[in-house]
Amino acid sequence: MRRGDKPVNIEVTEPITVESLDLDAQGIARLAPNEEEAAQGQSGKVVFIKGALPTELVTYTITSDKARFSKAKVREILKPAVFRAQPQCAAFGVCGGCTMQHLDIRAQVAMKQRVLEDDLRHIAKVTPEEILRPMGGPAWEYRHRARLSAVNRSIKKGTVLIGFHEGKSGYVADMLACEILPKHVSNLLPEMRKLVMGLSIVDRMPQIEIAVGEPEEPNSDDPKKAKPVTALVFRNLLPLTAADEQLLRDFADQHQVWIWLQPKGIETVAPFYPETGKLCYRLPEFEIEMPFKPADFTQVNHMMNRALVSKAIRLLEVKETDRVLDLFCGIGNFTLPLARRAKAVLGIEGLATLTTRAKANAEHNDLAGKASFMQSDLFEVTTETIASWGKAERWLMDPPREGAMEICKALADLYIQESALLPQRIVYVSCNPKTLARDADLLCHQAGYKLKGAGIVNMFPHTSHVESMAVFDRA
Repeated sequence: MRRGDKPVNIEVTEPITVESLDLDAQGIARLAPNEEEAAQGQSGKVVFIKGALPTELVTYTITSDKARFSKAKVREILKPAVFRAQPQCAAFGVCGGCTMQHLDIRAQVAMKQRVLEDDLRHIAKVTPEEILRPMGGPAWEYRHRARLSAVNRSIKKGTVLIGFHEGKSGYVADMLACEILPKHVSNLLPEMRKLVMGLSIVDRMPQIEIAVGEPEEPNSDDPKKAKPVTALVFRNLLPLTAADEQLLRDFADQHQVWIWLQPKGIETVAPFYPETGKLCYRLPEFEIEMPFKPADFTQVNHMMNRALVSKAIRLLEVKETDRVLDLFCGIGNFTLPLARRAKAVLGIEGLATLTTRAKANAEHNDLAGKASFMQSDLFEVTTETIASWGKAERWLMDPPREGAMEICKALADLYIQESALLPQRIVYVSCNPKTLARDADLLCHQAGYKLKGAGIVNMFPHTSHVESMAVFDRA
């Protein structure tokens, strides 16, 4: 235990007003300063209160007391916030996945927009010329990808738990439904418990990955072909017996799912039963169909992904004479739609497996002549690297949480050289507002760009995840 860390259970009956909310959806309140703090001009101790919202008057129970702050949980809400919502999920408060269900969805969006603007202002010291209108979509049943943990131990003897982890815990939440998964997948949670309990390797099946694709033939009269394709990847650490295999086949037939197995590393993921199938998502605006495998990285929210791709390409203002770079391209989510609008697109990705999948998707959509792909480590980029990519007036970047710092540093070096290789416009899609702000600092203060616009995309409702988009133009 660290010095000053004192786990406690102290009920505080004196009401306190909650001032703000952090990204863990904890209410932030502040005690009145004591005499010593007041004499030094300091404010009072901060209290993080789980379950409390801004403007609310609450009493609370302190659960952890540190030198500079305390952590607590709500004891009683004396004056609820007007934007308090009734959580829809029975596992809310236990499952660590959706910590903001008690906050109205409009307030969630406003909070995430404020986080983005604050990070840009405080970290990058820039303000967008335009605040892009927040993008939102379905608040429930939106998650088409998920990784569930399976554990054969619980308070309830003989019960296998299958679900997400509890908040900041290694324990798996006891959940029989999940409101952000598609309804037919949520209904499978208790059925998967029974399945895993019946396997001989019940203790060696720690994970089930879910990937939901669009119907094989959306307009088919055949009900099976018009339903979403659902793939389940079972992580089997030991070989299956013949009886195990039959249980999996029976489960697949009964629930119309496609079962895959993963005996070792990610490269061993392979279909088990049925042996063949079709997993894909579509971008109708661009007449794109994207086949993918359950282990491929794809956006979890199909509807919001359609809106995101459409908005990003509109913001990029691609002309049919342009050559475009798509950095961190994955399986071609932006590359192929861009190829419908531009003269040529080069997609660059760090993982060889994704580059291979992107090339196959280009061929699948008859775009191999306009969309090309290469593998390159985008976390090790110099001016020479950018020169090897060739001139492109427009760039799209969609980096992981780490951001694109080395690319932005190289652009800053090119700016000093007054290089013609600098793109005129960059659209930066981000899943971490802090690394976006850090990179915006480089682009705006060292690489000669101005921040034309920025806004959030509510890709993950009820969670603290902030997806955003920013547009940079050469000054």
